Amino acid sequence: MATPPKFKILIVNPNSSKAMTEGMISAISNTTLSENLEISAYTAPSIAPASIDDDAGIRDSTQAVLIDIMAGKFHLTSYDSILVACFSVHILVEKLSALTRAPVTGIFEASILTSLSLTTSAESWGIVTTGAFWERHLGDGVNAFLGQTVGQTNARFAGTFSSGLTAGDFHTVSPEQVQAKLKDATVRLLQASKVRCVVMGCGGMAGLESIIRGAAVEVYGKQRGESVYIVDGVRAGVLQLHQTMLSRREFA
Repeated sequence: MATPPKFKILIVNPNSSKAMTEGMISAISNTTLSENLEISAYTAPSIAPASIDDDAGIRDSTQAVLIDIMAGKFHLTSYDSILVACFSVHILVEKLSALTRAPVTGIFEASILTSLSLTTSAESWGIVTTGAFWERHLGDGVNAFLGQTVGQTNARFAGTFSSGLTAGDFHTVSPEQVQAKLKDATVRLLQASKVRCVVMGCGGMAGLESIIRGAAVEVYGKQRGESVYIVDGVRAGVLQLHQTMLSRREFA
């Protein structure tokens, strides 16, 4: 029997932090993935912001990546699917979708779909993220993705809670400070609703699941706390794209 071809997935880190890209790849290496996946990673050039923390960062990082594409630094047609690894409503998802027939998604969109699949109608999910800017940005993004009006409440979405850190801080400030701020944001989320799923709302959070797990056990107790799902957007994105590619093959 012939060996099935590998699906080639490109992870696009639209900021210029190679450390963040390395953290994402490390997180993926701990995921149970099909042996038929071949994963590559791209980091935006130095003209892109090292940390995307607002609308300007989204815009500037998009421009930097598109410049590299136009210069032939990498070719979208070489990949079967593309993952934009910035936890935001990133316009690169739309821009890259217009440049390739391959499926393109972002870690934000993939995390929403994953959270909905992991929770029942009686449970909720929420996001812990970096700066306060993202609370409204991501809240509005969830509404738009679900086809709701801005500000409309959703009983299954517990909201977005910021830690006050930036994406770059996860690789530069002390582990103690990261732990304290991320734990505080997680505790506030868990106390706000009957949360079954916590989404790590930043690509730079890869590998910090233990902090969220510890907060869940502290707030909910051992049994319930250990049953909380913790979603890493990069891993969710890779799994989502794998499923999408299988579905395209199966239902074409």
